[in-house]
Amino acid sequence: MRKNLFKAVLFCLMMISCSKSDPLVLGEESVIPSNLLITIEIVGADINNPNGNGSGKINISASATNAIAYKIKLGDGNEVENSTGTRSHTYIENGLASYVIEVFAISSTKNSIGGFKKINVFVDKGGLALVWSDEFNIDGAPDTSKWSYDIGRGSNGWGNAEHQYYTNRSENVKVENGVLKITAKKENYQGAQYTSSRLKSEGKFEFKYGRVEVRAKLPEGGGTWPAIWMLGANISSVGWPNCGEIDIMEHVGNNQNTIHGTLHYPGNSGGNGNGNTISVTNVSTTFHVYEIEWTSTEIKFFVDGTLFHSFTNTANVPFNHNFFFILNVAMGGNFGGDIDANFTQSTMEVDYIKVYQ
Repeated sequence: MRKNLFKAVLFCLMMISCSKSDPLVLGEESVIPSNLLITIEIVGADINNPNGNGSGKINISASATNAIAYKIKLGDGNEVENSTGTRSHTYIENGLASYVIEVFAISSTKNSIGGFKKINVFVDKGGLALVWSDEFNIDGAPDTSKWSYDIGRGSNGWGNAEHQYYTNRSENVKVENGVLKITAKKENYQGAQYTSSRLKSEGKFEFKYGRVEVRAKLPEGGGTWPAIWMLGANISSVGWPNCGEIDIMEHVGNNQNTIHGTLHYPGNSGGNGNGNTISVTNVSTTFHVYEIEWTSTEIKFFVDGTLFHSFTNTANVPFNHNFFFILNVAMGGNFGGDIDANFTQSTMEVDYIKVYQ
């Protein structure tokens, strides 16, 4: 009886393993990558400069047998997944810093192997020193010595037919777990259907020229319009666009992963701003660094160290006086576009904002 039962079970197993209706059972073998090789070039490294030439740039190349994709973690919070196993990256932390590069080789059956290398990279910002920053390390409301708020709906939806009401409530803005969180929400509030927050450093920190770095992860959803930007501190006396506007980063949820860097000034304002765009992967799931270099002769825009727009600064444009910061998430409007009917809420997270001069 037991012998016959064994034969019956064996026959059933053979029938299952031979079945073509489900290729994932018993008949399919896992493919496991092997022979992972990781090569890292620190640009400009030589006997006299073993940690690079100060640019902060590295080139990564990985290969493995039976791998169809690679996931690369760059040690500074950035990561990428691609099929080539290659990545160029620019670190921005000034001075000498250590990073652990992790690489995972992934097979067609999603099996993976990993490896890592530790590198030291030198970044030279040309003698620039950190003069102001907020790293958002204390939970609660944003630091009142650095930030105030624009409250309400503004004139004509802050001049852009936007749909949100800006508040300073913790539901819309707070510091938590080392990041600033600005949350746009769908809710009926003070006659508006959405709420959000808009912080500004006006009257608290204003500056002329320097390098600005902001590490942020952006909200997502049709109609979201996050921005990291600057306005001329003389706006109350000369108005806009005479005061000048520097948009370090703008993103539109209806055009996911396209980053805008734009300048507004007389003759080039609104839809005629002077700017450019860059495609950046995973802006709503990964932190990226948004930067400008601002001098008396030039304004440059970067994402993760990649230059995507340059502007020649002269005495004829309003970019040679003090500016202040604004951090906000708008909803809809002339630039944000149609708001997804299923939108409920989404958050922009800011890890830090730094100014070097």
